[in-house]
Amino acid sequence: MDKEQYLAVYRHSLAHVLAKAVIEIYGKDVQYAIGPQIEDGAYYDFVLPAGKSITEADFTAIENKMHEILKRKEDWTCREVSRAEALELFKNQKFKTELIGDLPEDEKITVYYTGDDYVDLCRGPHVSNSQELLSAAFKIHSTSMAYWRGDEKRDRLQRVYLYAFPSKDELKAHLKMIEEAKERDHRKIGTQLELFMFNETAPGMPYWLPRGWQMYQALMKYSRQIQRKHGYTEIAAPLINNKRLWLVSGHWAHYLNNMFIVPGVDGYTKADVDVDELVADLKDPDAETSKTKIEAGSVVYNRENPDTMAAKPMNCPNAMLTYKRKTRSYKELPIRYGEYDVLHRKEKSGQLNGLLRVQEFRQDDCHTFVMESQIKDEIADIISIADEVYKTFGVSYRAELSTRPDDFMGDIEVWNQAEADLREILDEKYGKGGYEVNEGDGAFYGPKIDLQIKDAIGREWQCGTIQLDFQLPHNFGLTYTAEDGSSQMPVVIHRAIYGSLERFIGIIIENFKGNFPFWLSPMQVGIVPIRPEHNAYAKKIEDLLVDRGIRVEADYNDINMKTKIKTFHNYRDPYILVLGDKEAAENTVSINIRGNKKLNDVPVEKFLELCDRMNKTHCLDIIDTLD
Repeated sequence: MDKEQYLAVYRHSLAHVLAKAVIEIYGKDVQYAIGPQIEDGAYYDFVLPAGKSITEADFTAIENKMHEILKRKEDWTCREVSRAEALELFKNQKFKTELIGDLPEDEKITVYYTGDDYVDLCRGPHVSNSQELLSAAFKIHSTSMAYWRGDEKRDRLQRVYLYAFPSKDELKAHLKMIEEAKERDHRKIGTQLELFMFNETAPGMPYWLPRGWQMYQALMKYSRQIQRKHGYTEIAAPLINNKRLWLVSGHWAHYLNNMFIVPGVDGYTKADVDVDELVADLKDPDAETSKTKIEAGSVVYNRENPDTMAAKPMNCPNAMLTYKRKTRSYKELPIRYGEYDVLHRKEKSGQLNGLLRVQEFRQDDCHTFVMESQIKDEIADIISIADEVYKTFGVSYRAELSTRPDDFMGDIEVWNQAEADLREILDEKYGKGGYEVNEGDGAFYGPKIDLQIKDAIGREWQCGTIQLDFQLPHNFGLTYTAEDGSSQMPVVIHRAIYGSLERFIGIIIENFKGNFPFWLSPMQVGIVPIRPEHNAYAKKIEDLLVDRGIRVEADYNDINMKTKIKTFHNYRDPYILVLGDKEAAENTVSINIRGNKKLNDVPVEKFLELCDRMNKTHCLDIIDTLD
């Protein structure tokens, strides 16, 4: 086995040991559900006997029981059983019974015994004896609530998480990384720096506070500069569209559960619509009636009502309509549209995670319309954009190719050709084997390249994506007049480099630990007049900075100078200017540089040039010298 396969077996086996330990401690009445391996360990879901739950105080006892089980050096035995035998084995385990009942009739059913007293429904593979896990380094780190099969209407389970690594040194390194990650948590830093907030009235939809919005705008400005340099023009489109648009694009069939629906209503409503029931009805074309009364809201709506609308979850269909508005010639291609409109995607509440998983966001979304002969050069240019952008943020990245999913749209031969084209491009850029292939993980309309960036502590995040699309141009009837006068269909390339700006900001908050480069900092310069009589000079400096487009804040209150400096220091402003008699007389500034360095008697023009240089070059560090 390679390392990944070994880790999967190792961690999945420890999940079984965890389940056995919980049962031995809490009794045979424990209902155990599923226990898969995950990236850094494993988890198992349980329903404990009435009145019992696992708390942090119980973690050590469970870990000790796991070590005790391993020291027994029990054999692990795999048995293939009939459906009837499986149901008998798990007759007191409701979750296992349900899983067995859902298996296809011809499915091979296997169970694994750990010793003689613990058996689990599992495909495996696992270790052959517990002694293979004696050197295991593991630690229970948390519990959470989960719903059976992710359904909020089903049983509530207690999920127990476990870190697991082959050696103590690897576990120790991982725990150190986890502690560092906690210090970098974007939700914690975002609150400290007053960047954003959330409110229960709009779950998963961030409020951008003045400082955070300044940084957001700096990201947008940089993205726009890059796009202009590479021949993109920016468009904007409606945020809510009639369902007819989503029917044409295919999103109504493939993405309805993740869309916010604005139903067309016959009659009137006194309360909220039960949207889950609405969506279920909209998806069922064989329903006996096209009208359904939703009791929760006293609404009668019509599935066929032409007024049914949806908030857009992506920009693609609008870009298609923008292209289609007039006759196109091969001489115009490539046509590159950039778009930053607000998007909405419906997520389950348990999946929301600060800025990393939201329901409202913007993307640095671009759609390029090309001839097939232009695909290779265009994608090469997009990858060069990714190289430039990620270098600016000091992060490395790797590429992944995602191929045809089960629910793909279109001709399979077209898919095969598209995937072959992307493989050739990636082979030339990164070399064969220099990228990963995720079979079946493409979008429903075409294969894609995902770009995974690595942050300062080694975590990977999926941000950029390049998607080849032969389907939407077909669905929307897009054409161009070829050189020979024939009508041809363009290919669309979807691409984003940041991906979701919200998610990207969450990532860079953690990557920089809130100490942003000058060009990206919410506020770049703080101004501290020492006494009220220095306010006039401070205002002069503020005006000069504002005229240069530098983000500046000044504190003119009659309070202690050190209090003012501390405030700006806590906001992590790169430069804090301290202005008094000497500075006013000599037209200079004294600078407190983030990181506790100082520059004194700096001519104002020199400082302005320094700020201009850092904004223009998007340099990664704070310059602490005038050289």
